Amino acid sequence: MFSMLLENINPVPEWVSNSFPIIRIVLFAIVGLAALLIIVTTLFQTEEANNTDAILGQQDSYYSKNKGSSRNEKLKKITIIASIIAVVCVVLYFVSFLIYPAGA
Repeated sequence: MFSMLLENINPVPEWVSNSFPIIRIVLFAIVGLAALLIIVTTLFQTEEANNTDAILGQQDSYYSKNKGSSRNEKLKKITIIASIIAVVCVVLYFVSFLIYPAGA
């Protein structure tokens, strides 16, 4: 009799079993896109040197020092935002396995 009662109980609602695999695929795709964005923005950033001329030994002027900084600052912000998005999506991805295991 007890086994008959357990057969009729569905432990997980149907919307959960239908939506969680799709949510995992979307989260995984967002992590992949964020990782590509991090790679591209990191490659486009210029390295910061001590701003001295190698031949003459003179320091650069204020204008030449800050000429590319706005571009670098934008790339740094994009890199940080993409990193935060990737970390949050990875955490949500693994939390979804705690909520609804893959084989359940």
